[in-house]
Amino acid sequence: MVEFGSGYLMPMDRDYEPSPAGDHATNDVGVALGDLGMSLGLGPVPNVQAVGARLRAGSKQLEFVFTGAGKGSAQGQTPEQYGLKQRQALVELGQANKVDFTTHATVGVYGLAGQTQQGFSKEQKNMSVQEIKRAIEFAADVGKGGPVVVHTGEFHRPLVDAEWNETDEQWKGKFKMYEDEEGRTVYKVVDERTGAVIQEARKNRKVSRPEWNVAQPGQEYVDFDGTQKVAREGEPLSVYVDYFGKRLHPEERVPKFDKEKGQFVVNELEWKDLVHESKEMTERAREIWRDWKSGKVNEKEFSQSYWVRFKNVNNEKDIEVRPEEAYIISTLETNAANSRGWAHYYGAGFDEAVESVKKLRRALEFYQKIEDATSEEEKWKLKRQIPTGLQGLVPEDAKLPTEIIKKQLLREEGHMKQAQEASASQWAQAAEARETIRHVQSAETYALKEAYDAYAEAAIKAISDSDKLAKEGKLKRPLAIAMENLFPETYGAHPDEMIALVQGSRARLAELLKQRGMAEEDARKKAQQHITSTFDTGHLNMWRKYWKGDPDKSMAENDGQFNQWMLDKIGKMVDAGILGHVHLDDNYGYQDDHLAPGEGNAPIKEMVKLLKEKGYKGSMIVEPGADYYTDTSGFNSVMKTWRLFGSPVYGAGGGAPKGRNWGQVGYGFFGQNQPPYFVFGGYSPSEEWTLWSGVPLE
Repeated sequence: MVEFGSGYLMPMDRDYEPSPAGDHATNDVGVALGDLGMSLGLGPVPNVQAVGARLRAGSKQLEFVFTGAGKGSAQGQTPEQYGLKQRQALVELGQANKVDFTTHATVGVYGLAGQTQQGFSKEQKNMSVQEIKRAIEFAADVGKGGPVVVHTGEFHRPLVDAEWNETDEQWKGKFKMYEDEEGRTVYKVVDERTGAVIQEARKNRKVSRPEWNVAQPGQEYVDFDGTQKVAREGEPLSVYVDYFGKRLHPEERVPKFDKEKGQFVVNELEWKDLVHESKEMTERAREIWRDWKSGKVNEKEFSQSYWVRFKNVNNEKDIEVRPEEAYIISTLETNAANSRGWAHYYGAGFDEAVESVKKLRRALEFYQKIEDATSEEEKWKLKRQIPTGLQGLVPEDAKLPTEIIKKQLLREEGHMKQAQEASASQWAQAAEARETIRHVQSAETYALKEAYDAYAEAAIKAISDSDKLAKEGKLKRPLAIAMENLFPETYGAHPDEMIALVQGSRARLAELLKQRGMAEEDARKKAQQHITSTFDTGHLNMWRKYWKGDPDKSMAENDGQFNQWMLDKIGKMVDAGILGHVHLDDNYGYQDDHLAPGEGNAPIKEMVKLLKEKGYKGSMIVEPGADYYTDTSGFNSVMKTWRLFGSPVYGAGGGAPKGRNWGQVGYGFFGQNQPPYFVFGGYSPSEEWTLWSGVPLE
């Protein structure tokens, strides 16, 4: 009989005798056979029976993977398609076989920030959180706890300009998605009120903007308090002034006028100029935030500034205006200035139109009285009094004064309304541009804030269901949101991003728990317990296609360096205390084909060895994929993993082999639903036959 859960082997009949397991672990990486589980995508087959088949094949851990979202179907099953009886059947299967279950929330969720084609949606975010909660409930009912895997991928971002690609001294500049990514990088900027994209900022596209009128070094100006001051060289912030030397707030700055050319000065800003602009904007935002906190600036003044979106930050270091935000702000400022210019133009004409209308109305009233007092026979005299004809003659179509005045009045009232509507609409557009500037936010900072909030909300559900199971005495291990690193093109795939995502979500969860009355230390511990990450070996290996190798080194040397990068980052994740779950699968560094570990070029043995050396004790789930189509069954991926790790089940024993070993019979038994003949004979004491795993035959 073979006992996988405890990791040791005992002789079986038919002359098979495996080699001893020694410390109950594989020969070279320290993983017991029972440490390795496998994932099972639910649907479209009857899945209670399918789960039983996997257990008979030898799995001691099983991860349920949901492929559907919303209303389930045969091809895309959801947690709610499994009712009470089916859930209970799965529980009993697990109990009978001493199997632990983990849960993978729907693969249809890519991050919880609510990303859509138009930007970010609160509705999409809420729908994604609901899908995670459904999986948590299933994990509580069937697995009695454990990790709930959630795909990340909060938003698309460039590689070449990512923070970790610019600041990591050891691995700086090692990744690039395509040629000239530096120049073609696109940054999305959203309106934080709606999450909708305002505009895309492109690094290779200049933005035209007026050069602002500033006090030059040595120039005198009148400060806000009326005092006379002199601009000095090297001041950290520009001093904006009007054309009379009076200081202006940045929101009111005016363009510089070139007297020699007789025109206003316009500059084309490159990305490096916007980087400088963003730094100055950051300092201005921090300055007004400090003044508001200290009382120098009142609530109304702060709310009317460009930087009201930083109102709720806890520390001025959290205030940062990014270059893409400066790009959009500069564009909006130009639009607002254009609107104000037309508003002034139309507004000036409005005053003249109003005065003209007033005069015409008085004239109309005066002549109406005269006409009313004049007989019909004498009214022709009034017509002659209006010199509208040649040499004073009255033409045949001559009009009475009131008729002429009414026609002129109609024209002037039209001019007045035109000036009124045009000026008002331009002022409204200028105000709207200013208001939008107050809510400009980089898609990245917006998405991360939304993601932290969503993961924390899902984790509160995990805490609640864990507490309920604990009270009932059924909790195996706490339910935890286990964020999975997904594909390199999206945020959360890079280990540094995963660390930031987990830590940011934990901080948000701790904040919410403290708001509910929990002590700070308890809130911090709860956050660490219920928000973790899932490390997927295959997904990390997909970064290989974007690796910038050293042209002076061989291909093998560059591959070795990339492997070292992976191991370095895995160690960093473990040291950061975020790792709670592991997926084992392989590929050749291009696509997520889910080869069995050892079948691609990912250094999985080295990865697992490092995890074990650093004390990792969580689940390790083999995720079959290609073997479902290119081999006998998905369970062959588990067998290949055993073989990769030097499992003693593939050995021939200490002496001469008496018969076949597991490597020879593997394709005759493992992964098959029907029992092999060699489990019977001496192991069938009665007519009630059982398999070697102890599961009764049906």
